Parts: sequence; C-alpha cells; structure tokens
Amino acid sequence: MPLLPSLDRLLQMKQLLGFVGVFLCVTLTLALSGAKATPPPNIVSKQEIQNAIQKYGLFAGRRLEAWQQLINDNINQPESVQLRNVNDFFNEVRFISDIDHWKQTDYWATPIEMLSTDAGDCEDYTIAKYFTLKALGVSEKKLYLTYVKAIRLNQAHMVLTYFKTPQSIPLVLDNINKRILEATKRSDLVPIYSFNGDGLWLAKQRGKGRSVSGGTKKLKAWNNLLERLKTQ
Repeated sequence: MPLLPSLDRLLQMKQLLGFVGVFLCVTLTLALSGAKATPPPNIVSKQEIQNAIQKYGLFAGRRLEAWQQLINDNINQPESVQLRNVNDFFNEVRFISDIDHWKQTDYWATPIEMLSTDAGDCEDYTIAKYFTLKALGVSEKKLYLTYVKAIRLNQAHMVLTYFKTPQSIPLVLDNINKRILEATKRSDLVPIYSFNGDGLWLAKQRGKGRSVSGGTKKLKAWNNLLERLKTQ
C-alpha cells in the first residue's frame, strides 16, 4: 500500500503548481499582448532630423524627435487617447501667418516644415494632426480636413474632424479652441467643405455632406503638399 504524501510534501507540490500556473499565465499574457501590439512607424528619419538641425538649429531636431516619440508612445493607445495627445502636441506650436512665415499668401507646410520652424497656421495644424493620426493607425475614412468659417474671427479657418463611425457627430480638433468637442457644440464654426485622400465633400449639417465631382484634384495646395511629402 503506497504511503500517503506528507503535509510538507503536499504544500511543496501546491507551491510548485502555483509557480507553474503564474508562469504560464504571464507567458500567455505576454504572447497575447505581443500579438496585438503594433510596432511604431518611423515617421521621421535620422537624415531629416539632421537636415532640420543644420537648417534651423538644435531645437528643430528635438521637436522632430519629440514627434517620433509621440508616435512611439501612442501607437497602441485607444483612438480617444491618440486624438487628445496629438491635438495637444501640435497646439503647442506657435501660430504665424503664411505671409509672415513663408512670404506667401497661402502655403501648406508639411509636418516636418511646421515642427522644424516651430510655426504654422490653421492649415498646418490640421495637416500635421491628420498625417500623425494616420501614422498611428486611425483610418483615413474617419479623418477629414474641414474648411469652416470662424464666426467670431469673421474669416476662413481649417480644422480636423474625426468620425468615430460614419453616422457619428464628428469631433473637432482645432488650434483656436483647443478642447476636442463635438461639431454640434462648436456654434462658432460654420462648415463649408471637407476632404481627405478619398475625395472632396460639400459640408452638410456638420457632416461630410455631398461628394464633389473631381475630388481632391480640385485642391491644388493639397496636391502640391502631397508631392512635397514624397521628397521628404
């Protein structure tokens, strides 16, 4: 007749099984998190950082490094967190008109140009937020560069709008009012038209509205910007 294991032996076996269970649990958790994690893209190269330093100084390079760090830190965050952090990051850049900044009446800067010079206008804020959120994995179908009329300023303005679903009330990412609010809560803005890589839309009831024939081909500044992005 086999001897019954001693109490000490039972406790040792229980402890060992506990360790094995914890190990397997941790291993499974790491494996699952590794499977879900998306590696951050290199949104700016070392050469681009060096070029910015040579042209604009050391802090230009640091701003571009901070942009890459923004991507690294937020690549696997929920979209609500990504929206807030990207909006806050670019709203720290100082505002300056195109005529003072680039000696042109209307110049759409790339995100690298904006951060290198630490300056931009409403189009530049919107463009930088748009491409950064795309790099973080937000679908282009959710993001629209939207022209509005800023009633209090009595002038044209651009913001980024985000649709969680096609039927959602869009959220507005803006450099004037830095809080992310639903479009229905921005009575100071009157939408005119919006666009992204998919096409151009006439605004309707603060949504995407009706598609315009010819799409983004009608937007010369947008297409010029895309061409410059290819060379960076």
